[in-house]
Amino acid sequence: MRTPTLQYLYLQKPVTMMVVICIISVLPWIGLGDFSTKGEPREAAVAISMLETGNWVLPQSYANEFAFKPPMAHWLMAAFSYPQGYVSEFTSRLPSALAFITLIGFVLVFFGKRIVKFQEAFIATLLLVTCVEIHRAAMTTRVDMLLTTFIVIGLFQLYRWEDKLELKGLPIFIPLLLGCAVLTKGPVGVVLPLFVFGIYLLMLGQYSYLTIFKTLLYAGISSLFLPMLWYTAAWKQGGDEFLNVVLAENFARFLHLNTPEISYDLGHENGVWYNFMTLAAGFIPWTIFFFFSLFGLKLSKPEQPIKEILKNTWKRIRSMEKVRLFSLVALIGILFFYSIPSSKRSVYLMPAYPFIALFLAQYALYITEYRTKVTRVFAAFLASVVSVVMIAILLTVFGIIDPVGIVGQYTQNASTLDMVRMVSKVLVHPSTLTICIIFINLLILGTVYYQMFKKINIKILYATIALTFSINLLIDGVIMRGIREGDSCRIFAERILKEYPLNKKNVYVVNNLRIYRNLYGLNFYMGNIFHDFDKETPAKGYFLIGENEMEKVLSTYGNKYTFRTLTKSDQTFSELKQKIVLSEFELK
Repeated sequence: MRTPTLQYLYLQKPVTMMVVICIISVLPWIGLGDFSTKGEPREAAVAISMLETGNWVLPQSYANEFAFKPPMAHWLMAAFSYPQGYVSEFTSRLPSALAFITLIGFVLVFFGKRIVKFQEAFIATLLLVTCVEIHRAAMTTRVDMLLTTFIVIGLFQLYRWEDKLELKGLPIFIPLLLGCAVLTKGPVGVVLPLFVFGIYLLMLGQYSYLTIFKTLLYAGISSLFLPMLWYTAAWKQGGDEFLNVVLAENFARFLHLNTPEISYDLGHENGVWYNFMTLAAGFIPWTIFFFFSLFGLKLSKPEQPIKEILKNTWKRIRSMEKVRLFSLVALIGILFFYSIPSSKRSVYLMPAYPFIALFLAQYALYITEYRTKVTRVFAAFLASVVSVVMIAILLTVFGIIDPVGIVGQYTQNASTLDMVRMVSKVLVHPSTLTICIIFINLLILGTVYYQMFKKINIKILYATIALTFSINLLIDGVIMRGIREGDSCRIFAERILKEYPLNKKNVYVVNNLRIYRNLYGLNFYMGNIFHDFDKETPAKGYFLIGENEMEKVLSTYGNKYTFRTLTKSDQTFSELKQKIVLSEFELK
């Protein structure tokens, strides 16, 4: 009997199969759609500066301002963009996509070799591939996916160092990986992995405190060699201004300090609860799956006292398989570490995701085997939701319903209606790609219903994972493409560059995030040509600002300059929550 292709790949070439899944998940879609958020064009502009000026140490990005973060991600963006001579959405998102593919491959190999039940490792990687936070980070021009990959693989190498070599000698890959992590986002790239590894060594109870201290010291110092070369060169270029930004970004966040010496707020301040909320949101849809498993649990009053329960729990933790103990220490250590800083964001927790996924996969297999109704109920729930969405999409494609009119009956929120309008535009005039993605979703949706009818639980679980994967394709290839294209500054940038004599020497903006919103998207699509109005105090030129902030500009600079409005954008950009105004100015 001939073995089906998927079964053959799973049994004989699981890593190859997983890499192919990851490639399909991200690479075809990262070039679709313009930048429509402030974060992506802000990072991409640094790569533009590198290519245009040749300054790869401390390039200027937005309005004569040097980049806030170390340059590893920007180096890669510029390197991928160099052959074509310009930075595009695809080349700027490519480092994150490749980092994601690399991370998933290493996670499968690392856990697959050490977990007795390989299926746990395989499902853990599938949960990672399909969860919201990791997939979103893999699709964007940001540094977080790259940082996560360096930190997680660095942790894997630290584990191997203890497991295989008993801390003798220092494998070159450890300082190389941790050094690259520092060059991606600063000292956290070495502090966090060594913090986790130090706790793990203490938990093992096999090494003296002095040995652990020396181990962490050697690993830390060697990992800082490459980053210090860049920090020294950058300090020589940027001076005290660079030093102030480094101290604010890396220490003020952690120690809850005020930062009056920089022109922006560190932001993202949240309580400890925020980390747990974002973890739950980041693992959607699997959070819902595990939430369903809580129903039907039989709770009974413990027969032992709390002290005895805690003692037994500690014994069980200490007696865990080494790889599970390491994973438990890693996820708790990372969560604790990121509970300390005042600044908290969901992407900061991504290094914990592979280790959390291992335990979730173990629990998912337990549910599938021993609590069969949970798997079927979740599959039915997800299939029902997707069915409703697909029916709405098909009715829109065939022109039977008008989503904008329907949503307009329940809300008059302009941004919501604009978003629905953007997606509807893609569906009303579907491309071949859109039709193919819709067909794939219908096919996999049918597979889920078929497997529910067959009642083989493990196949239902895999079919549900496949449905989640296809939903991501729908979001990336259809929904987000429509939103990005409809909410981009590109068309406005092309129009004003064509209609007005704007060039690299005469376009100005105010660059003070404490007061004004920065026009990162417009800056990217105009070729990173903005200059700082306050620093250069020009005699005349062209000025760009958000429409709602023009009054502030006039009250601040109106006694010295005359501003004459030339044009404004036709649409309100979600990045700014306002239209953009182009003015001509000159000294009075």
